Amino acid sequence: MFMRMYLKDESETQSLGKRLAAIARPGDVLLLQGQLGAGKSSLARAFIRTLMGDPHLAVPSPTFTLVQTYEMPDGTEISHYDLWRLDGPDALDELGWDEALSGITLVEWPDRLGDLAPANAWRLRFLLCRVGREIEIEGDLRGFDGS
Repeated sequence: MFMRMYLKDESETQSLGKRLAAIARPGDVLLLQGQLGAGKSSLARAFIRTLMGDPHLAVPSPTFTLVQTYEMPDGTEISHYDLWRLDGPDALDELGWDEALSGITLVEWPDRLGDLAPANAWRLRFLLCRVGREIEIEGDLRGFDGS
């Protein structure tokens, strides 16, 4: 499935994150691509807060830690990676990459994954545009219709 959406502001980006969280299951990987300030972290925060059932949960950016993990009430682990500072995929072993794939995984700057990017991942490309943000979504999102 491929779709293109236009989101006019951060609240619409957060709304998309919530809707994607509603269909996410263990084993799902979201690859968030786009320039700085395009909405990747905003979508990730809304997604994680929705899955955790806490709209006020502190969801710090993993820019310096490289990965933040959260345990959902049912025991499923959510891993949020920011690979901006990673030189390449070799360091992922130390960051628990293989283990993270059994939970729900979000990756900002997924180009750093190289060949480790799962073929069945949801790919979200964020672009800044005149009307706000353009988001291209590609993957098997189990009937997600984007509306």
